[in-house]
Amino acid sequence: MPVGNGTHGSRTRDPGLQPERTRLAWRRTTLACAVAASLAGRQALYTGIEPGSLVVLALVVLVWLAFLALAHRRIRAMRASRPPALSPRAAAAAVACTLALAVLGAATLR
Repeated sequence: MPVGNGTHGSRTRDPGLQPERTRLAWRRTTLACAVAASLAGRQALYTGIEPGSLVVLALVVLVWLAFLALAHRRIRAMRASRPPALSPRAAAAAVACTLALAVLGAATLR
């Protein structure tokens, strides 16, 4: 709900706790991706280091680092009093990282 000084022309935005909740959601998602990457690494070590599993593990780490960078940029952007909307390109990158981790996670279980 916009808060103003009583006049119709001057309204300021009261974001409340929404930016903080969004920052926390990005942090939780990044932590979940780190756990998925760790489990993929554990599975690769458990089954033995083979060239195929080493490539999959390297891809998992790269995808996790890409998601970490994306999340860090978004968390920093949420510090603004009026944070910008997530760009379609960043949203597509986040979806691509999530799908890539799912596919690579399934590949480690083969």
